[in-house]
Amino acid sequence: MIHNTKPFLAVLLLLCTYFAASAQLEEAKKAIAKSNALYFEAFVRNDSSIFINSYAEDACILAPNAPAACGRKAFAKFFRAGYQDYGLRNGKFITTNVYGDGKEYVTEEGFWQSINAKGEVFDDGKFLVLWKKTKNGWKMFRDSFSGNHQPK
Repeated sequence: MIHNTKPFLAVLLLLCTYFAASAQLEEAKKAIAKSNALYFEAFVRNDSSIFINSYAEDACILAPNAPAACGRKAFAKFFRAGYQDYGLRNGKFITTNVYGDGKEYVTEEGFWQSINAKGEVFDDGKFLVLWKKTKNGWKMFRDSFSGNHQPK
């Protein structure tokens, strides 16, 4: 008696694909958590290179009420403004979800807090970040955020 193995093979292939995608997404989530932990370290140390290296070379920061800031020079200017003009010295990301399969791009959703030199939260809001898998690992590709409060 010959049995048709096609349905079994199809299910096996689907399971393998699912577990591979799950593993890739978990890898992306771990890389994002590591990058997020380092991000505000740039402000603690006043070291823009940590901040700049969080982004892909072709990335853009999409801040509210401002033109897109794209490229390394724009990232350095953005960092300086945060540090010098706003007094940003630390912060916190609270990731609520990561969407995608972890192959090339994933989207992170969450909340952020900005902390001043006194250790006080002086601003907070929400964000969506499109992450890109690069030759140097997972990097922010599009960083979009907005505050929870009216501008002063």
